[in-house]
Amino acid sequence: MGVKSKAAAAILVLLLFLGSLWLQGGLDYHWDSCLKGYNQINRFHQLSNSSVADGSKGPYVPGVCHGQNFQASLLLSHLLAAQYSTSDVLLQPYLSSWDELVKFMDSLGSVVRLISQEIESKTTIIRQLAQLAGENLEAVLGPDVNSINSVSKEADAKNDLEASQHTDAYHSVRSMIRAELNSGLVDFHHQTDSGCRTLLRLHRALLWLKLFLQKLAEVPVAGRLRSPSELCREAYQATLAHHHSWLVRRAAELAFIAMPERGFFFRLVCVQNQDELSLVLGRVVQAIGVVYNRTEQALEEHGMLDLP
Repeated sequence: MGVKSKAAAAILVLLLFLGSLWLQGGLDYHWDSCLKGYNQINRFHQLSNSSVADGSKGPYVPGVCHGQNFQASLLLSHLLAAQYSTSDVLLQPYLSSWDELVKFMDSLGSVVRLISQEIESKTTIIRQLAQLAGENLEAVLGPDVNSINSVSKEADAKNDLEASQHTDAYHSVRSMIRAELNSGLVDFHHQTDSGCRTLLRLHRALLWLKLFLQKLAEVPVAGRLRSPSELCREAYQATLAHHHSWLVRRAAELAFIAMPERGFFFRLVCVQNQDELSLVLGRVVQAIGVVYNRTEQALEEHGMLDLP
């Protein structure tokens, strides 16, 4: 069987698996396919600001990649904005980071687009929970919780406390965890659509992406650059494979056959060689690492790393 036939078979098998499994509503299996696709329209774009690129003026910041839907610079800005205080993660920029990562996946082909749709369903759950919390606040306290017509200072104080509890509930990862534990929304024994459980699924997927991009950014001291397919397989086996069934893991192995070559990723982020790709992805991976570690710590502190 030729390479094209194998790729076609891999895509067909993967579509069948994912189509049946995603209906169950979980994300802990969705990364089985890794990446697929090749966009001939993408073109090289020479990196500017070489003085920044060589590190002489501080950390490298990727520029705008004209003609691309996915923007590494925008992803980086969201990841940096999500880093709140010294140990927390703001949910709005965190979810915006996923919006950009969805664009990254969408650019890699139809199979990966199925995965990105599942990601979007998870970010939507958290956004809807945040919206519901805001609507409940308005229903309880009225459209203007700080109205000057409050009957007394005591009522004002009560309103301010309730307003803070509602509006801050989905402000950050830690505030969401506290709010959902207090409300009983988190179930440690049964599946629920809590924000914490949903975050855990996104968290696991983020580790897979971090490791894959990190491997893709590596510049070997000697020897050849390893194929993205091989790197993707290793990243998957070290992360999401631990949460997947045997059947899903086998489907993932087939999907790696359809991984595009390294040149595709050059074009995707508008670089011309591996050194430039390493600068862009290295900066992104660093920011992902901070967000991932803070989220990991918050979930671990509350025993949420194994929510069903």
